[in-house]
Amino acid sequence: MPSDVDTMTGPSGSMMSSGSIASSGSLRAETRPSETADNAAPMRWLSIVGIGEDGAAGLSPAARALVEGAEIVFGGRRHLALAADLVRGEARPWPSPFTGAIEAVAACRGRRVAVLASGDPFFHGVGASLMRTVSPAEIAVIPAPSAASLAVARLGWPLHDVTVVSVHGRDPDLIRPHLHPGRRVVALTSDGTGPARLAALLTETGFGPSRLTVLEALGGPRERVRTATAEMFDLEAIDGLNVVAIEPEALPGARILGRAPGLPDRLFEHDGQLTKREIRAVTLSALSPRRGERLWDIGAGAGSVAIEWMLADPSLSAIAVEVVPERAQRIARNAAAFGVPGLKIVTGEAPAALAGLEPPDAVFIGGGASEPGVIEAGIAALGRGGRLVVNAVTLETETLLIGFHARLGGELVRLSVARASPVGDMTAWRPAMPVTQWSWVAGSATGTGS
Repeated sequence: MPSDVDTMTGPSGSMMSSGSIASSGSLRAETRPSETADNAAPMRWLSIVGIGEDGAAGLSPAARALVEGAEIVFGGRRHLALAADLVRGEARPWPSPFTGAIEAVAACRGRRVAVLASGDPFFHGVGASLMRTVSPAEIAVIPAPSAASLAVARLGWPLHDVTVVSVHGRDPDLIRPHLHPGRRVVALTSDGTGPARLAALLTETGFGPSRLTVLEALGGPRERVRTATAEMFDLEAIDGLNVVAIEPEALPGARILGRAPGLPDRLFEHDGQLTKREIRAVTLSALSPRRGERLWDIGAGAGSVAIEWMLADPSLSAIAVEVVPERAQRIARNAAAFGVPGLKIVTGEAPAALAGLEPPDAVFIGGGASEPGVIEAGIAALGRGGRLVVNAVTLETETLLIGFHARLGGELVRLSVARASPVGDMTAWRPAMPVTQWSWVAGSATGTGS
């Protein structure tokens, strides 16, 4: 399902978009403190107009006026063709690749510019990219219904109960965390091969019976809706403008990723260097992931902590640092299998391998904590409110943690887990190695954040 450059949409309507300034019926703008007479506001030189497969016929009078009045009109070639009868100024197709397109728009600041976008420009569209360069005070936006809105309308699904995942130009593995029986998922794909790739992934992960509805060219004369199961997927000649509605159905043994931290150890590929699930759950609680934050996972082993950190919210990112190349490769495989292919992996030894990395909001040290300078590097990397968690199983590392706790505060706990195991014809507890955990919050008087 194409996005910024070539995303499927439907006919224009009066629906408001997050970040939109105008509805399709009329233009309006909020008065901001910076827009008073005493503080001259920037001219609203840029119009972002959502257009659907029905072209100019689906645009409101206000949207048509913005396109007709523009000196320059940017858009994908398909969008420009759909609105050709309205374009009076210079038509500028997006460059391919898209890199540099936003700068090209910004360079026209001060002229009357229109951008044609697919559907709702602020829903997996070009609007979000433009807003990184242009302020809200400079734009007027008239959205059309998004591809997801049109798809669920055709199916009779309530949009607020649907999970929308964009795999446009992205790894299809991103769909994996959302495969839960009973959940409804809408996937925005890149092209006509996307539905078959999703079907193969679902079949591979034990979701073969899932129902896939492929909705093509919604809102236009070529609209088509077809259905197949993932395991029996046989749809051909799929239009490049498509979305896939998924109704997951799992076979016994399907890989279903729970929503709480502490996923089963058996789901991870590992060589024994793995933060076990009970310890991992406590560790993630101490790391306290928050929207948009980045984690350093130092001595990452199998990458389980970094992976579960990223699973907590799509906005989270992580960098896994691992000195053993084979383990680094294993982390990459685990990341794909858990649907977080964006996990960054650095092969090298801390603290040297930390040089030049994007700064963290939280640091976990699960291996190599006893190496000189590793804990100190984690402390130094954190800004105020950043969280550091270090786990130790050896007496030597535990001694280090006791010293850091005495000097800096924070919390020092010992975690013990025992599992019931057979002893002859009876059952007894077999304890795992206890873990000493030191957690610390930067900039806090007590090191605990309180």
